[in-house]
Amino acid sequence: MPMNTAPADLYRHGLALLLKKDIPAWIDLWDDNGVFEFPFAPDGWPQRLEGKAAIADYMRDYPDHIDLHDFPHVHIYQTTAEQTIVVDMRAVGRLVTSDSAYDMTYIAVVTVENGRITHYRDYWNPLVLVQDPTTDFTGSNR
Repeated sequence: MPMNTAPADLYRHGLALLLKKDIPAWIDLWDDNGVFEFPFAPDGWPQRLEGKAAIADYMRDYPDHIDLHDFPHVHIYQTTAEQTIVVDMRAVGRLVTSDSAYDMTYIAVVTVENGRITHYRDYWNPLVLVQDPTTDFTGSNR
């Protein structure tokens, strides 16, 4: 994506990459010093990832655990800070190991600078995943 890509366009492109299960290309959307935060992460799950390498390590096996099918609800709101957006969205798919339905709503606050994600705060409901013990792809020993 061009360096001057609007945050909303970059985010939508990232969703398309996740649906294609192209995690390396999704990681390429990140700044080398990007920060990925999970304020509601349960005990034993990461609350903050710093740097592209840490984010890549966390996301590497995502498609082996969650098979995303669609983002049927995506609303992107521009904030007064030009490079920051707030996203209200829903993802659906299936949990690979258990074959259970996956249906998650998210609120994300995302900042993009020079065409790369520099900060992503992901407000997701961890209770959806912790109820299914097969979904812990964090490498933690909860």
